[in-house]
Amino acid sequence: MTVGWDLLWFIVCVSLLVTIHEFGHFWVARRLGFKVLRFSIGFGKPLLRWVGKGPDHVEYVVAALPLGGYVKMLDEREGHVAAADAPRAFGAKAPWKRILVMLAGPAANIVFAILVLWVIYWSTELVRLKPIAADIVVGSPAAAAGLRDGDELRAIGGRPVEDQGDAAIGLLDAVSDNGEVALEVRGRDGSTRNVTLVVADPDQRRKLTEPNRLMPGLGFEFWLPEVPAELGGLQRGGPAEKAGLLPGDVVVALDDTTIRTFGEFYSYVRARPNQSLLVKVQRDGATFANRVTTSVVAENGKTFGRLGVESPHDITKYVPADHLIHTDYGPVTAFGAASGRAWQLTVMQTKFFVRMLTGRISLKNLSSPIGIASYAGDSARAGASQYISFLVLISLSLGFLNLLPIPILDGGQIVFVVAEWLKGSPLSERAQMVGWHAGLVMLALLMGVAVFNDLSSRLGAS
Repeated sequence: MTVGWDLLWFIVCVSLLVTIHEFGHFWVARRLGFKVLRFSIGFGKPLLRWVGKGPDHVEYVVAALPLGGYVKMLDEREGHVAAADAPRAFGAKAPWKRILVMLAGPAANIVFAILVLWVIYWSTELVRLKPIAADIVVGSPAAAAGLRDGDELRAIGGRPVEDQGDAAIGLLDAVSDNGEVALEVRGRDGSTRNVTLVVADPDQRRKLTEPNRLMPGLGFEFWLPEVPAELGGLQRGGPAEKAGLLPGDVVVALDDTTIRTFGEFYSYVRARPNQSLLVKVQRDGATFANRVTTSVVAENGKTFGRLGVESPHDITKYVPADHLIHTDYGPVTAFGAASGRAWQLTVMQTKFFVRMLTGRISLKNLSSPIGIASYAGDSARAGASQYISFLVLISLSLGFLNLLPIPILDGGQIVFVVAEWLKGSPLSERAQMVGWHAGLVMLALLMGVAVFNDLSSRLGAS
């Protein structure tokens, strides 16, 4: 059930974002006079097919395998081209026009992300948690730097930060750069001071960039409120759902242990993989108990218990007013904020990808379609707003990845066209084939690492 759910929302994500990507190519190609033969969503056997109106009679296709798509243009490299159509063939167009067509796909994904963020920022008041330090670990880089419980992070490396997500990106950026995290903080007494966390060992810095290792490695966490052990979303087919638990149930005891907060609930379950627990919950004023067996998950070579539940989706009602940031944008300021956010995320993707290739960020951060499908299912389970946020991130990633100078991607094709432009003639077939093969090998290596990461994280659960 869980695999089917994840696959469904992964297909929705890929189909939507690839359609947007290919529409970018299609729209710009038509505007610049290229002859488009086919616009296909998916590959394989056509399920739906129709021919558009107009002199070009473009064929529109919805195919059986919904994990991609393409725009087919008239191309003299693929067969005979009638003399009347020759000026509209792909290779006959000026290099700058071909470059614009190839840029249009990634651009469409980025524009989509900006527009979605714009609607979100304009239509709703944003309520976010301030990045306030808590649970400082003795002997850690945070403690050595003089960071204190209750310190609010105001800037990292001289760049202002607003919320916890913004601060987390800034911390990862600084750690993966030179290991010196220069913070401007405001203490509980309102005074401002500067502290610098130092992680001098390059190997230790790289370990901190592994998933879920950054904050424990620095020796502090961001403050979160203590909330009741209310169940938010439930994993389809997970232990909690199978036992009849429902979203909104409040766990008050596990076995004979009283549970007051979701943190206590999480810690108790996490420490008991593959164990039977008596879960006592309150629902609609009534109290009852069910027995549930935890599943097993593996993290960094260790096994932990899980019931397949999420924390409450809205925790702001448990947060003091002075720990929250309220932002209400108008249409113009919302568009500016959306564009700025998309730019920030794209720049960080570029920076982190380069650092990953140079060994400064762990390759364990790479995710294959297996991992992305899991994230798709989890975000859909958490609600529409979470899934839309997931789509924004994946759309930006799709735009960025397609600009990489790898021959089978848009970015690689742009490199070929630029080389042709400078040379005055197309590259030889041999040079292009070498580029294509190198690109395939590079993508295969990256995908192999990503699949290994995703499968390794699941081995302990099988």
